Amino acid sequence: MKKIFIIAGGYSKEREISLDTAKSVFSELCKDKKYIIKIHEPDGNFIKNMRNFKPDVVLNLLHGRYGEDGYIQAILETEKVKYTHSGVLSSSLAMDKEISKKIFLQNGISTPNYLKFSFKKKINKKNLINKLRKKLGFPVVIKPINEGSSVNVFICNSINFFKKLNNLKDYGEILIEKYIPGREIQVAVLSNKILGAIELRPRRKFYDYQAKYNPRAKTEHIIPVNITKDQYSRVTNAALKAHKLLKCSTVTRSDFRFYKNKFYLLEINTQPGMTSLSLVPEIAKFNNITFKNLIEKILRDASFKK
Repeated sequence: MKKIFIIAGGYSKEREISLDTAKSVFSELCKDKKYIIKIHEPDGNFIKNMRNFKPDVVLNLLHGRYGEDGYIQAILETEKVKYTHSGVLSSSLAMDKEISKKIFLQNGISTPNYLKFSFKKKINKKNLINKLRKKLGFPVVIKPINEGSSVNVFICNSINFFKKLNNLKDYGEILIEKYIPGREIQVAVLSNKILGAIELRPRRKFYDYQAKYNPRAKTEHIIPVNITKDQYSRVTNAALKAHKLLKCSTVTRSDFRFYKNKFYLLEINTQPGMTSLSLVPEIAKFNNITFKNLIEKILRDASFKK
């Protein structure tokens, strides 16, 4: 029997999604009696309890800061245990939207133009608006540098910009990004191979936190994606290239905007959700991989990272 130690919950604003993911995974694995499973929060007791449990694999189902930014991965490496998903450096690079965007641009992967903004500097509102209008053009997207699940992401015009900006003051630094209209297409990579793609048509302005996790938002999921073979090849190759550039492991999901026959990579997620509304399980199912098979593939890819 294989002993699986699941870490879920945590301290980020994606805590509830992490717990939903853990419940879904636990429910599926419990159908098979070959697993002994323990779910634990990453609190002050988790290291002690993990040592006592002596897991064969640690299944990291945390989301957001402290869970997929290299922090918990560093602890797991110190404990010399096999764990799932990407390692310290890959997780850190993917979570930092500024650094990952620089890597993408240096390697020929299109991503929206952006500026980094610091709340520490004195703001001349008129000058900032003029700078944004010249460098990026309105509307723009403002977002934290190191959050996931579209937490605190806003689309702004020149009129409501500062009102929206006030919501992000606690972050210290954020990204201001050129807004790319068009279609939302997301690509999953599993074990260094393309798993597939899916298109999202949210009823909301974009695929934000509510569109992702609130069933009432009724985002339309379209699979297979209605694009040409050449377009499909371009977007999936870009996702695989990003995955390999950051040396990611196991599974990632890359989020793209498709506009005027060009794909723009918005970000890459090293620990995509595994809830009933999550995209990677849906893409896997379309490719005849059951939810249980998907989880077991992720478990098999667990390793001692370095």
